[in-house]
Amino acid sequence: MKIAISAHQPNLDSEIDARFGRCRYFVFVDPQTMDFTGAENPNAAIPGGAGIGTAQLVVQQGAQAIITGNLGPKAQQALSAAGIQM
Repeated sequence: MKIAISAHQPNLDSEIDARFGRCRYFVFVDPQTMDFTGAENPNAAIPGGAGIGTAQLVVQQGAQAIITGNLGPKAQQALSAAGIQM
């Protein structure tokens, strides 16, 4: 299972970012092996649609679950439609 975590930095020592669509980074972690990759969120600074764009990023990276703070309704709907646990 791959878990996406919204983060302030692209590493395992980072604090969780309470924002989803506008977080600066994601850390994608396999909790069984603790292998991870950090990725910048390209949607953090766009004027609109950040939540949906970020949900698409999480889906494209193959995450099955997400740990984050606030999820807007559109992002939540997109993640739910993709079968991602929140």
